[in-house]
Amino acid sequence: MGCVKDSLQTPTGLLAVSEMIGADQPKGMVFKGRRPTGQLWQAGGPITDNLITSRILWLEGLEEGLNRGLNSAGQVVDTKERYIYIHGTNQSAEIGQPNSHGCVLLSDDDVIKLFSRVSVGTPVYIK
Repeated sequence: MGCVKDSLQTPTGLLAVSEMIGADQPKGMVFKGRRPTGQLWQAGGPITDNLITSRILWLEGLEEGLNRGLNSAGQVVDTKERYIYIHGTNQSAEIGQPNSHGCVLLSDDDVIKLFSRVSVGTPVYIK
């Protein structure tokens, strides 16, 4: 866990859902730059990269100096600027292991369920 830009670690502290992306997309839709590519990944398909699939919950930090803005050393710790999401992945077998650039990875089924239960502004606490 870590909040500093380029640490490749998941930020900690109090955050919130800032944007919700993919509501109308089918399960397995692959996203690049937060846009659907038109490519669907299906379980059992070849795994080459850690893809962003199905839904994106873009997070923003709520704690200035910890996960928002700059820290006391002047380092960027801004969660939203770091593009930290909760999102689906094609690498479900790796969930629970470090396997992202700081994002929280869920199975496609789980991220779709979560997406339907939260809204913009929903608080998220990562410890």
